[in-house]
Amino acid sequence: MTRWTERQVLEAAPDQSSVAAARRLARPGPWSETGSTDTLVWGRCQGSGKNPYQVSVDLTGPAYRCSCPSRKFPCKHALALLLLWVHGDGAVEADAAADFAREWAEQRATSAADRATREARASAPADPEAQERRRQARLSLMDAGMEDFRTWLEDLVRGGTASARHRGYTYWDTAAARLVDAQLPGLATEVRLMGSEVHARPDWAEHLLARLGRWWTAAQAWGRRRELDPTTLADLRVVLGWPVPTEEVRADRGSVISGRWSVLGAHRTDDGRLLSQRTWLASEDDGRLVQVLDFAAGGQPLPVARLTGSVLQGDLALYPGSGARRALFDGEPVAAGQLADLPGGGTLEDALRTFADLLAVNPWVLRAPVVLRSVGATVDGACVPTTDGGSVLLPWADGTPWTLLALTGGTDADLFGELEGGRLRPLSTAVEGEVVGL
Repeated sequence: MTRWTERQVLEAAPDQSSVAAARRLARPGPWSETGSTDTLVWGRCQGSGKNPYQVSVDLTGPAYRCSCPSRKFPCKHALALLLLWVHGDGAVEADAAADFAREWAEQRATSAADRATREARASAPADPEAQERRRQARLSLMDAGMEDFRTWLEDLVRGGTASARHRGYTYWDTAAARLVDAQLPGLATEVRLMGSEVHARPDWAEHLLARLGRWWTAAQAWGRRRELDPTTLADLRVVLGWPVPTEEVRADRGSVISGRWSVLGAHRTDDGRLLSQRTWLASEDDGRLVQVLDFAAGGQPLPVARLTGSVLQGDLALYPGSGARRALFDGEPVAAGQLADLPGGGTLEDALRTFADLLAVNPWVLRAPVVLRSVGATVDGACVPTTDGGSVLLPWADGTPWTLLALTGGTDADLFGELEGGRLRPLSTAVEGEVVGL
């Protein structure tokens, strides 16, 4: 496997304090029994205790294991071991796997096989009558909830959107709670967020109006769902938050695509209840973009993100729907290389055309993944070139990306990011022959 760069190791760190601690440990002194294969890096690190910590890293996941008590993931020992390895100065030489690393790798392989078995059992045909009863019960709840939501929308519009800004959080939270009870969690999340967005966003009026249109069209489409084609109904389910079980996605073998996938970037959010991670992948075969979504609730950690700039060989199963579809890995992918540049891309008009194409097939699309060339990063936004030789300043979606400014130093750079609500969220950039996550 291609040796990682130091920057990729630092991207895997949970925070800057872990990076600082790892740098202090990234020297041969505390380490013993270090070694590496194409897929594993391991070593023992002497800490404050009697016995050294056993540290192993599976490069294909990547996945990390350390016997230290740290709750950070990966811990400073795993990061320090990787820093030693990437320097390639002989501190971590190629060798046969140590016993503790080999046993861990075997346990991971066994767990993966057991998980595949459980998923195969879960995909076995369930009692069709019981399944249909549960489905009808959910549909009844959703019908009642959507009727209540339509009435709430009509009251809100009748009272005027200007008055919505003076509503307290309880107004939005109560409506969101009723949507949760009706098993419409996707709409509930958007309504709850609007309670803060109408106060925080300078363009709150336009934003609220756009969301009211989105919610109304979803409510109307639900009332006519029996007339919708399967693809549009799948798009509507995403808006409502009615998920398709992963076993159904994997069972549809016609949706599975094999190939090489470039990891273009990832974005994490935390709304206080749920951690979300959205990873964008591009096919090297036909250029299609897909997104892999991960969620964690109840204090559970998210899966380790795929390394931005890496190329993975594996199978992806696509969820039903249109546009940049959701996907999941069907089996563990294998690392197959590194990106030297971002694929495709162009001017602002190219990006807007991409967004328009997505909206043409799915009216509920919120964001478009785009590659923009020769973008000037400033504190206030991105100066994106246009086809007439000029440029337009796009505001940043989540505040100033200081890492991007530090990497580019104010010079033009190619970016991959998400175009959302007239703003740009940069997720990676190409610097000195490699693609770096932001």
